Amino acid sequence: MTPWRLIPLLNAPGSVQMAIDRWLLQQHRQGKQPPTLRFYTWEPAAISLGYHQRRYPDFWENLTWEDKKLEIVRRPTGGRAVLHQGDLTYAIIASGFSKTKTLAYEQICTFLLQGWRSLGVELHYGTSGRGYIRHPSCFSTATAADLVTKESYKLIGSAQLRQGTALLQHGSMRLSPNLELFERVFGEPIQAVRFPFPQKDAIPLIIETLTQAARHCFATEFTTQPLSEAEWEEIRENQ
Repeated sequence: MTPWRLIPLLNAPGSVQMAIDRWLLQQHRQGKQPPTLRFYTWEPAAISLGYHQRRYPDFWENLTWEDKKLEIVRRPTGGRAVLHQGDLTYAIIASGFSKTKTLAYEQICTFLLQGWRSLGVELHYGTSGRGYIRHPSCFSTATAADLVTKESYKLIGSAQLRQGTALLQHGSMRLSPNLELFERVFGEPIQAVRFPFPQKDAIPLIIETLTQAARHCFATEFTTQPLSEAEWEEIRENQ
C-alpha cells in the first residue's frame, strides 16, 4: 500500500489554506498525489463560508481581531460559517471511501473519535437535522457530520467535497475560542471547555495523537513531506 503523505503543521491565511486543499484534491484525483493528511491554523483569524452560503451579516466585513481584519474566505466544501480563531483544522484528501456521504463521514471520523479518546475526550455524533440551514454559524447545531462531547460541546465541525472517487474532508477542532469574539460574530454565547491535558503545547500533542490514530484506522504509514517550492508555485497559480 502506498504510504499517505503527512504535511507538517502550516500557519497561513485562510485563502492560502483553502487553495492548498483544493489543489491537493485536484492532484489526488489526477493520480499525482497520494492520500494526504494535514493540520493547519489560520493567520489572521478568519470566517470561512460554506461553498453555497451566499448571505452573511454586512458587519462581518469590518470585524477585527488583535488589530487585524478578520478574513472572509469561501471553502470548497459545504456547511455554514466557521470562525477560525483558537482552532486547529484537519484535512484528509483520499479515495476509497463509501459513496454514501454519511458513511464516508463515519469512515473518516473514526480516526478523530479514536484519537480524542486517547486524549481523554469521548466524542459522539451530533443529532440535529437540517435545521442547521437557519443558522449562519456551523457551530450553532451539531449534525451527523459533527462530533460533540458528553456535555454537548461541539468540538469538531466537518465538511466534504467529492470529485469522482476522490474526497476532501476538512474540519475545525474548536480548542480555545475567544468567547467574546464568538458572541460578537454570531450574536450568541459559547460555553468554555476544559480538556484533560495541559493547554500549553496542546496542538503538537493533538497532532501526534490524531496522526497515530489515522495510521491505525486507515491501516497505513505516513511519509512526512512539506510542500515543495514547485508545489507552492502551482498552488499560487491556482489560487
